[in-house]
This record gives sequence, C-alpha cells and structure tokens, in this order.
Amino acid sequence: MTSALPKTAARRGKTTPTNVSLDAALVAEAKALGVGISQASNRGLAEAVKKARGERWLEENMEALESSNAWVEANGLPLEKYRLF
Repeated sequence: MTSALPKTAARRGKTTPTNVSLDAALVAEAKALGVGISQASNRGLAEAVKKARGERWLEENMEALESSNAWVEANGLPLEKYRLF
C-alpha cells in the first residue's frame, strides 16, 4: 500500500505532538483490532488534505476550465481532424 503522505514528509519522519478528541468507542475498537491510531489518523488527515487541495484547485481554476470548455463547444477540438476515432 502506498502512503498518502508526500514522499518528502514521509522521508523526514518529523511528527508534531497534537491533541485531538476522538470517539471513545472508536478508539477502543481500534485498539482491540490492533489499529495504529497515529498512523490511521495520519492517513485520514492526508486524505482530507488531498481532497481539500483538489477542491481548492478546482475552485481557483473553475473560470479557466469553463472558458476552455466554452471555446471547445464553439470551435470544436483544435486537432480534431487528426483523430483516428
């Protein structure tokens, strides 16, 4: 399984002690199942950050995407005559 963390962060291995509040029943079940809470939290946080970055990028670039789509609708694909399908 590949890490969701950027390779540079994974290589550094630096951690920051952080206090978080977690559902007590979920923590108890995780411990009973041998789930590493810190690793699972890191993976979950990395996934949330990745999703937020993607959403932010889409929001920041929406105008350009809409403009490009409108151009293609009006003019067709630039190299369409070379398509083989």
